[in-house]
Amino acid sequence: MKFLVFSLLIITCTAETKRPNILFCIADDWGAPHASIYGNDSVVATPSFDRIAKEGALFHNAYVSSPSCTPCRNSIMTGQWHWRLKGGANLYGTLPQEVETYSRLLQHAGYHTGSWRKSFGPGKLEGKFLKEHPAGKVYRKGFAEFLGARPDKDTPFCFWLGASDPHRGYRKGSGKNSGMDLSKIKIFPFFPDTDEVRGDVADYYFEVQRFDSDVAKAIAQLEKIGELDSTIIVVTGDHGMPFPRCKSNLYDSGTRVPLAIRWGDKIKPGQAFKDFVSLIDLAPTFLQAAGLSPPKEMTGKNLLPAIAGDASLRKHIITGKERHVPSQEAPSMEGYPSRSYRDHDYLYIRNYLPTLWPNGTPLWQKATIKNTWYGDTDNGPTKTVIVDLGSESKFYQWSFAKRPANELYDLSKDPHQLVNIAEAKPDLTKKYAGLLTGELKTSFDPRHGGPAFDFAVSTYGGGGPRYPKQR
Repeated sequence: MKFLVFSLLIITCTAETKRPNILFCIADDWGAPHASIYGNDSVVATPSFDRIAKEGALFHNAYVSSPSCTPCRNSIMTGQWHWRLKGGANLYGTLPQEVETYSRLLQHAGYHTGSWRKSFGPGKLEGKFLKEHPAGKVYRKGFAEFLGARPDKDTPFCFWLGASDPHRGYRKGSGKNSGMDLSKIKIFPFFPDTDEVRGDVADYYFEVQRFDSDVAKAIAQLEKIGELDSTIIVVTGDHGMPFPRCKSNLYDSGTRVPLAIRWGDKIKPGQAFKDFVSLIDLAPTFLQAAGLSPPKEMTGKNLLPAIAGDASLRKHIITGKERHVPSQEAPSMEGYPSRSYRDHDYLYIRNYLPTLWPNGTPLWQKATIKNTWYGDTDNGPTKTVIVDLGSESKFYQWSFAKRPANELYDLSKDPHQLVNIAEAKPDLTKKYAGLLTGELKTSFDPRHGGPAFDFAVSTYGGGGPRYPKQR
């Protein structure tokens, strides 16, 4: 009954008073737990994110559909698992014409919509998305320009603030030179603990903080026009940091992201949620808050009842990966297809083509894209340090070596997912494989009985990280 009352309240409010504004702030390559409020690291400082969390809700287990820019962003816009989006499941893919985005639906319902910097993509827009951008008209000067173009103060708005940070490349030494104490940085255990790696992480933190300052400016704009409390503010990232075993990988370091949501007195301040949420849940949440019914194709779940205390979040989460960079040996256009099922106890990963390189071939001379070197991992100091340690190093094995078809990790003993117990626990592995398969069949995954689609034939319009000596 509480759920029904809350839903009716939203519809009544949107009909009789003002529908909420929406400010969606998304960083490029920002993964969890790299926000100061999570308490993981005393070096990185994100006061704007922390403010949104303290004045609203903080999510400890928010996950992307895919740890790759284009499919993640497509899944957020459409509220669907990325494997349902045909070529849109790949980096540099496009959006199928038959899908719809929450921004366009809000625009058709009278919202003033717009975007800044990175929203869709990278990829190629076609058909109706050329006429009406999937995230809203691009405002090159940002949020202030967008607000200046608002028809009147009574028109609700929806804005996508898409920063370019903390995507590589970085200005080397920017973190240390800003005053960060490298000795206090808490690095992942699958990184070598060296000054070079610590400096690289500090440079990443520097750009995380720059994104946070963009969020601060947007909040100040809302306060200036008196609409802070009438705006749903969401702050998150599109996948893990651009480092080995993070971005483009299905471990938590690739798929888990910071997430905080604020909405005036509609969200009780200081809430913290430990159960799971997917970023595909945002689209139906925005539409419901605006008094609209999400299309039946949206597989995301409205978060409003859980935030109001009338329902629970997900008890498990699924993620997946199709093609990031075509980084196998020529002439292959395959990615490294995989899916995962995670609950509070275990992470299970299914790798469909384990004979391939999970993060791209080391044989850059034979790569499909000329001179591409471990193409699913962006170039940077940490990558170079790990590769230089050699293929027998545990750090290399964790990041770049080939992987078995099944991976299973006991999160109570192994939170960073370093010890694969799949062979040692065959019955448990079979159980989680079945749970994953059931979810994927229900979601109409093409790899599990859904509408057929060959992800490897999708065109690719980008490049790849080049072998350093070939630059």
